[in-house]
Amino acid sequence: MSNAIPGFVATMDFEQPIVEIERQIAALESKVGGSVPSDELATLYATRETVLSKTYSGLSAWQTVRVARHPARPQTLDYVDLMCRDFCQLHGDRRFGDDPAIVTGFARIGPWKVLLVGHQKGRTTPERISCRFGCANPEGYRKALLKMRIAEKFQIPIVTLVDTPGAYPGVESEQRGQAEAIAVNLREMSRIRVPIVTVVIGEGGSGGALGIAVADRVAMLEYAWYSVISPEGCAAILWKEANERTNPLAAKSLALTARENLANGLVDAVIQEPIGGAHRNPKSMAAAVQAWIVEQLSELSRLDADTLVRQRYEKFRTIGSLRSHP
Repeated sequence: MSNAIPGFVATMDFEQPIVEIERQIAALESKVGGSVPSDELATLYATRETVLSKTYSGLSAWQTVRVARHPARPQTLDYVDLMCRDFCQLHGDRRFGDDPAIVTGFARIGPWKVLLVGHQKGRTTPERISCRFGCANPEGYRKALLKMRIAEKFQIPIVTLVDTPGAYPGVESEQRGQAEAIAVNLREMSRIRVPIVTVVIGEGGSGGALGIAVADRVAMLEYAWYSVISPEGCAAILWKEANERTNPLAAKSLALTARENLANGLVDAVIQEPIGGAHRNPKSMAAAVQAWIVEQLSELSRLDADTLVRQRYEKFRTIGSLRSHP
């Protein structure tokens, strides 16, 4: 059975056959009253798994974007609950204020003490408004960097979880130095002398994502996306409007899926999601993310600080480089 976050149902059009099967399962379960599932119920379970697997193995780029935006998809604070111990949240950038769109705090993941930094979109309507749907203000990036420097001081590795369509583009954000805040994070993260690992858990849009993603190791969840711009932003530029026709074209052109990012050398690993996406089994997804983080930190902990910084710098300097063939 799924461990999905309660209160949400699948609403994506390509999932309608799955929704219908799940309705049949729910109706039959109400009849059997919690007893051992009947042959018919077992058949429906098997059918659902088959349809889920077939549907999700053939997602288009635009459908992948929609899965990454699913309202029940686990967010940073969900991963905190599912894979962290002794989490102590830290607030504020000591310049302007606190930004709820970026969560920071010290925690334990497996055997490791870490600083956790991640985007938070919010679950309820008031939370989403407060978090601006995961679009951080400059104080969010300054808060993240301030806590990273504390982690560096005490030799604590850093884990970041990326889930944003982009940094907040409002006038006040620009007045408070949005571009400068992100640029400083890119520079400073490139030379922080402790291990940094990043997982793109949902959306990875532009500088808003990269502002906390300059890491020694970067992974993406199977149905996350990571790109220089959102499909809608790309469509508005290339086709002068973002709509049902241009958004899928833009998503395909951007090569934003996990598989494409891995092939292009932009990420180091793809973490497989449960059948039907992370929103259907957050506990299983969190276990996989935790296992990857622990493995990477175990490897990176063997490197001295100078090697870490040098390899991280070289990693990002070589992205996008071209080789001439004789």
